[in-house]
Amino acid sequence: MKSNYLLIAYAILSAAALDAATINTTLTVSNGSGMVTSTDITISGPVTLTNIGNGTLTATAAISETTLSGPITITLTDGDTLTGTATLPTSVLTSKTSDSGTGAVSITGGTGLFAGATGSFPSISGSGFSTPTGFSVSFGGAGTITTASNSGGGGGGGGGGNTPPTGPTITGVVNNYSFVPAGFPNSGVAPSSIFTIFGTGMAAASNPQTLNTSAAPGIPTTFNGTSVSVTVGATTLPVGLYYALPVQIAGVLPAATPTGAGTITVTYNGTASNQFAIQVIPSGVGLDTYLGTGSGLITMTDAHTAVLHDYTNSAATGEKVTLWGTGLGSDPSDSDTVFSTTPHAVNQASVQVYFGAIQATVSYAGSSGFPGLDQINVIVPAGITGCFVPVVVVVNGISSNFPTAPIANNNGPCTDATFGFTGTQLSTLNGQTTVKSGSVFVGQSISPDANGSPMTNNFASANFESVTGASFGSSGGYATIGSCVVTEVVTAAGGVVTSTGLEAGTITLAGPGGTNYTLTENTTGSYAQLLPANAITGSGGTFVYTGAGGTDVGAFMATINLPNPILSWTNQGAGATVTRSEGVLVTWTGGTPGSNVYITGISSGANGATGTFTCYAPQSALQFMVPPFVTGTLPAGTGTLSVENLTDFISFTATGIDHGSGFGFTGNLIDSTYQ
Repeated sequence: MKSNYLLIAYAILSAAALDAATINTTLTVSNGSGMVTSTDITISGPVTLTNIGNGTLTATAAISETTLSGPITITLTDGDTLTGTATLPTSVLTSKTSDSGTGAVSITGGTGLFAGATGSFPSISGSGFSTPTGFSVSFGGAGTITTASNSGGGGGGGGGGNTPPTGPTITGVVNNYSFVPAGFPNSGVAPSSIFTIFGTGMAAASNPQTLNTSAAPGIPTTFNGTSVSVTVGATTLPVGLYYALPVQIAGVLPAATPTGAGTITVTYNGTASNQFAIQVIPSGVGLDTYLGTGSGLITMTDAHTAVLHDYTNSAATGEKVTLWGTGLGSDPSDSDTVFSTTPHAVNQASVQVYFGAIQATVSYAGSSGFPGLDQINVIVPAGITGCFVPVVVVVNGISSNFPTAPIANNNGPCTDATFGFTGTQLSTLNGQTTVKSGSVFVGQSISPDANGSPMTNNFASANFESVTGASFGSSGGYATIGSCVVTEVVTAAGGVVTSTGLEAGTITLAGPGGTNYTLTENTTGSYAQLLPANAITGSGGTFVYTGAGGTDVGAFMATINLPNPILSWTNQGAGATVTRSEGVLVTWTGGTPGSNVYITGISSGANGATGTFTCYAPQSALQFMVPPFVTGTLPAGTGTLSVENLTDFISFTATGIDHGSGFGFTGNLIDSTYQ
């Protein structure tokens, strides 16, 4: 069994109550995704407003040589919104550090508690880097928001009302392991599952933090002065609590909870919180991850020895392993609060497990004995190996989160040559508190301009940074060839991350025709350069990066061979409308033999939720079917679909960095509707 694993997803997402007319707050957007056209950039990403809550920020910014400016909308988890305008320096798109200059955000209105709100964030700084499909951008700064007096009621069932709430305040409720936010098809909480409540003032401080035991008489329904109840229709039930902290509570949703729209209420020292809206679903699995972020390395053990698998101790094909999580569905045969010595299967006939796109054989799916903690015993299928094999559990058509597993033909370190990593390297990087890295790429992207006409951009980028406080492998993004991962916008815990640019000196790029380009260093360690229209031709070619060396990074050389011939996406029209329940087939011709194809879909729903799938396929297959269990996790809405020919990641070395990698790509992006 797995009593010690319950704390792995012990993530504190601090979010506070709206308890004054003028609120001092810090706005933080983490790893927002950006798409560039000839005239503007669209940005969407998770946002945190301290003393207010979490949500999603969307923006469309006009581009000039020096600034990005345009309207923004912040949609909070309870449905309330804030609207305004933002101005950022253009260099934020390619700066890996936050010294790219400053901008500002002004709040001019909103809905719910923020109807008529005003506010100002006068000094916003940020950082970003290029990706094969656009940019990843993070920015933030301190400011104030003033709510209008007698503002209207809150939206989305997040508590709302005509006056700001007092006492304990709930700002979010999610599955304890997946952290999938509201607004996605696989969000919601199932009966008999462990769920997490985020908020403020919800319990007495506990030092040390206490995890309640489920040994008889079981986990309590009142702890640290706190109790929790769930109401669906005319049914109200108490919730057993694993722990209760001022900003976070974990409990087990009773098996008898009806499905449908409901509310969660926290009562602390006799004062009830806002009634926070939840959706109780029949099943919705969240898989536990090694670092408790909901993505990255999965918590997976040998079913016989209980030994944890990691990058240097991969699971073997044919091995029976145990996946840990919660959300298989109502389990009335086992207690909501007391450990069961004879746990029962739960919905086992409906449970499907996929390693990549290959379905595995399930031998047991049900309670682990601990209230709310499920285990799934499954045979690792043959046919896919690597360090980043996505694992997804589907129950009655609802997919879990998408953590990744290291799989090898035999136990031992995994290998994933496509990304230039070995299991030993990953284990070493994962164990470091500071990782110094470098990356280079060159690519060509064809995407619609403001008028919908195809526009070709050629560009090169190099980034060198030292990151402290992050855990390598705690986020998704990599997927072994022949598989897909999904990212659903959510602010995950993981501590304070500090990124510092590393000076690498002058960096040049030599093209196949002998032309040399010198990259511009926008900020320390962040280099970029737009290339002329003839820099990348239909025959691809060899591009050589040369770094002269600087104060932090030594000299280096990295060679990238772009695809030859250029890949042609042959069924672009089929991607204009994606039926999420059916998946999407992508076909192509051309591309470099032995290379890979990178397929990315992004959809943003009306409620502010944004989902992204990323798939990797071998070029030689000439087609790839993105499975329905992947596309089905995205919200209905509008977005993009892109297909690119991606080179294998190459590795390079230089003094002053722990790891260096590079890649090249050519591809196309189209606008898509996800229905």
